[in-house]
Amino acid sequence: MTELLLELFSEEIPARMQLTAANDLKRLVTDGLKQAGLEFSKAEAFVTPRRLALVVDGLPDAQPDVSEERRGPKVDAPEKAMQGFLGSIGMTLDQCEQRETPKGTFWFVNIEKKGRPASEVLQEIVADAINKLPWPKSMRWGAHPLKWVRPLHSIICLFGDDVIDVTYGPVKSGKTTRGHRFMAPDAFEVSGFSDYVAKLKDAKVILDTAERRHLILEEAHKLAASEGLTLKEDGKLATEVAGLVEWPVVLMGTIDDDFMDVPHEVLTLSMATHQKYFSTLDKDGKLANRFVVVANREGSDGGKAITAGNERVLRARLSDCKFFWDQDRKVTLESRVPALEDIVFHAKLGTVAEKVDRVADLAANLCQYIPDSNPDAAKRAAKLAKADLVSDMVYELPEVQGIMGRYYALHDGESLDVAEAVAEHYSPVGPGDDCPTAPISVAVAMADKLDTLAGFWSIDEKPTGSKDPFALRRAALGVIRLVLENKLRLPLLEVFGLALKGYNAQGDEAASLLNFFADRLMVHLKEQGVRHDLITAVFALGGEDDLVRLLARVDALAAFLETEDGSNLLAASKRAGNILKIEEKKDKTSYDGAVDAGLLAQDEEKALATRLNDVIGKTGESVGNEDFAAAMGHMAALRAPVDAFFDKVTVNADEAEVRANRLKMLSSIRSALGEVADFSKIEG
Repeated sequence: MTELLLELFSEEIPARMQLTAANDLKRLVTDGLKQAGLEFSKAEAFVTPRRLALVVDGLPDAQPDVSEERRGPKVDAPEKAMQGFLGSIGMTLDQCEQRETPKGTFWFVNIEKKGRPASEVLQEIVADAINKLPWPKSMRWGAHPLKWVRPLHSIICLFGDDVIDVTYGPVKSGKTTRGHRFMAPDAFEVSGFSDYVAKLKDAKVILDTAERRHLILEEAHKLAASEGLTLKEDGKLATEVAGLVEWPVVLMGTIDDDFMDVPHEVLTLSMATHQKYFSTLDKDGKLANRFVVVANREGSDGGKAITAGNERVLRARLSDCKFFWDQDRKVTLESRVPALEDIVFHAKLGTVAEKVDRVADLAANLCQYIPDSNPDAAKRAAKLAKADLVSDMVYELPEVQGIMGRYYALHDGESLDVAEAVAEHYSPVGPGDDCPTAPISVAVAMADKLDTLAGFWSIDEKPTGSKDPFALRRAALGVIRLVLENKLRLPLLEVFGLALKGYNAQGDEAASLLNFFADRLMVHLKEQGVRHDLITAVFALGGEDDLVRLLARVDALAAFLETEDGSNLLAASKRAGNILKIEEKKDKTSYDGAVDAGLLAQDEEKALATRLNDVIGKTGESVGNEDFAAAMGHMAALRAPVDAFFDKVTVNADEAEVRANRLKMLSSIRSALGEVADFSKIEG
């Protein structure tokens, strides 16, 4: 078994493209190997800023020999047809044999194909993979017609000790590469993967991205601890920085005290986004005046010059932030609201200023469903929520919208609950985002999302398939989380109507929105381990738009079905439903009428009828009181008489009246269970 080593050495590959490119290279090559019948034991891809590498272990020296049977024409086929067949396989008639089949006598031939040397096949596979590698953006360099993400300098393609001839534009494969651009730029030869990794490390290149990332975080934590600080860990930033350096050198710099009064979110975001620096925190968890920078080379002075240079660059960057911070506070947040008339929310839905007016009215209306909320405060927060969009700071750093609104609101003397609502009204953005709990924040956040959903529903811009350009699924999930995590008793249909009213939309869109929310709720609860069929079973009853009540019903149903009584009643319900479906279709009638006690002949059906009357009354009362656990307990009492009924009673009796009455009994079972859910929708 032999090893394949492939390296594509180029100018710096953008960090955001590296891991995808490595995975694509591995996929293209390994797919080619599988199609060619070349088995292998392991394949690993690696990437640094200047190289893509792939190693494949356990490759054979040649493809396996294969035998293929081909059927030709019938033995009495025209001569021309036979000659065409023989020409296509490159064989003669004496190499064929006649064989009887159900369709007649045909010519058959076994074609033996000897496997090609792996080196020949690999040449084609690697060349094809390099050509098909999908870059988000690529470029031409020099006078070469081919494109690559950045100018390509060299290719290593080794199969064991042999170089596989591969050409891409002006670059031909060999066994030579280079180390670190600054610290070890000379070329060197490699003889295999282990030799390649070792020589790269000697040449100041760590091949494995995960190893570079681990080293960066480990050294950053050590540096922070040495100053009595903790690192504000940012996994996404660590991965990005690992894609910027081949030899990480972790250093610590100082932030000028003049900038420390700028909001810490701005400092942290500016350093991470623009400079790729890590922030540090003091013992109280507040932003410290130290930052961690990762250089791509060692300094002869221990990194002092590199650190000083980065401090200089950061000083210029943060000077802009401080200027924006100081300038923005010279006017009130409220005075910025009129400028929202110049920002289009959507061509068909008006301006942001118009959206703000709708959200303010809706937030005030929602307060009736949110305990301890204040309609005036909600309306005030909604009016100010988008105003920071026209501030200089948010124009420079859009990621701090809402956050800066809070700071400006507090500076203007707004109440804390209003300021917090301004900051939190975009939340929750995703499944990992914290959900607002303060009453005013909940009202404004929900109103903002509901207004967006109602607006796009009113112009029929609904998500389709995998396409959701306006993030409406995310908005719906945000509303669902706000309702469930705050246990709000919110009548969704009524609330949808209020939101749609802001667009003068038809009320029938509310039902469409409720169906959309049902789908989103299933996704949300499924991720939490709740069975989707139970949600469907409760939704199927119709008229349920209170998510808290719905979830309580689903939880009670799930607990009930875990019991022996529950599982048996489910089976009985399905049995009753199947019989009714068949008989109602055959008789072209419904058996939903009341059971006639005078036609009850057997003890088992009498006992079931008595118990059904009792259970239906008690279950209905418990459901009305929203005590779904008690409702399930009442239904459990049906198990024994239902089992006895199916064991002893023949439903399709000879007497037509008795048969119809017993079918009505089955319908009564279905109706009793239907007080809490549509059992026909439950799987199992």
